[in-house]
Amino acid sequence: MNIGIDIDDTISETFETLLPYSQKYTIEDLKRKSVINLSGDFLNHFYIVYVNGWNEQEAITFWEKYYAEILRKLNIKKFAAESINKLKQQGHKIYIITARWDMRADNVRGITEQWLKDNNVEYDELITNASDKIKIAKEKAIDIFIDDSFNNCKSIADGTDAKVYLMNTKINEKLNAENIKRVYSWPEIYNLINQKEEI
Repeated sequence: MNIGIDIDDTISETFETLLPYSQKYTIEDLKRKSVINLSGDFLNHFYIVYVNGWNEQEAITFWEKYYAEILRKLNIKKFAAESINKLKQQGHKIYIITARWDMRADNVRGITEQWLKDNNVEYDELITNASDKIKIAKEKAIDIFIDDSFNNCKSIADGTDAKVYLMNTKINEKLNAENIKRVYSWPEIYNLINQKEEI
């Protein structure tokens, strides 16, 4: 099978690194009290902008200053590499599909490749700057799609025959759809994929 996997908050613990950086930025750079609002329905990966209440220019300045540094410092989710590598060893094609984009002089693709290598994540293809994940899912004939973005999961569940898994996070925990399976860990994902194969 062809398995499409997001990185941030799906393979990596992005929220846990991003939040302290956003608080530091708000206090030190914007000279404001940091007030985090987690009460909304956050449908996509730009949640850090919404939870901090930044305007567009404040968000751009944050990403320009901290994006590359944050990406280098991310921790990997428990058992993510082991689960993904087992799936690859079983013959599945692993497509890492991320909306990460290059900013100015930052080589985000290179940083991402190095991070995957450092964390021993095996894959067949890395696709960056993937703003239209449903298009990529169709092009790569994705059978299973795993992401933390509710919008991405919903569009792929509605627009393809792929089985879609939404990685549970503090940001998406209030959002649900009948054709999306919420998952909580990489061992759970691994077991669900193997059960699917046996049916």
